[in-house]
Amino acid sequence: MTTSKIVGTGAGDARITWHEASGARLVLAVGHGAGGGIEARDLQALAAELPRHGVTVALVEQPWRVDGKKIAPAPRTLDTGWRGVWPALAAPGLPVVSGGRSAGARVACRTAGDLAAAGVLALGFPLHPPGRPEKSRAAELLGTGVPTLVVQGGNDPFGKPAEFPEGDYTLVEVPAADHGFAVAKKADITPERAVTIVTDAVAAWITTLG
Repeated sequence: MTTSKIVGTGAGDARITWHEASGARLVLAVGHGAGGGIEARDLQALAAELPRHGVTVALVEQPWRVDGKKIAPAPRTLDTGWRGVWPALAAPGLPVVSGGRSAGARVACRTAGDLAAAGVLALGFPLHPPGRPEKSRAAELLGTGVPTLVVQGGNDPFGKPAEFPEGDYTLVEVPAADHGFAVAKKADITPERAVTIVTDAVAAWITTLG
């Protein structure tokens, strides 16, 4: 069953779209990136697949997207929006895994400790701006304090898997994929296979959390 709900936050109204699992044991809350919304292929694939594994997926649209704006606000405002929806995410009384793609992954990492998240899912974590490896955001990833899974494209300009530092997290590579897990026509894997790697990795990891 899929339902949507508007939730007020300190940054404006956010929207949660619930993809509910029968007899759910966990909630996976996933936020979008700065350049797109919850229609991203990987987010929609997780919402379709994970309820079969007993995981309710909550896709969260930040207030700036709900308000129709095209440019994401400052990180502090994104964190405020995420914290504002957390009580609604936790309302079912289940452990909540905090997740996101790109900028949403940074939000999940920064707020996980304060929100007592059961884990963090980082899809396409933007380790650094393209071409600027010296501007590392590794501290955000390394500071979650909870079980963390990173799923990263092998050709992600925001940070290839080999660039990630050692740390207490799990990293799964999607070969040949870019920041949005798209692959070139000449790649050894299909676009469908790339998305399947994402969903399989998340499904396997999330079963270890409870």
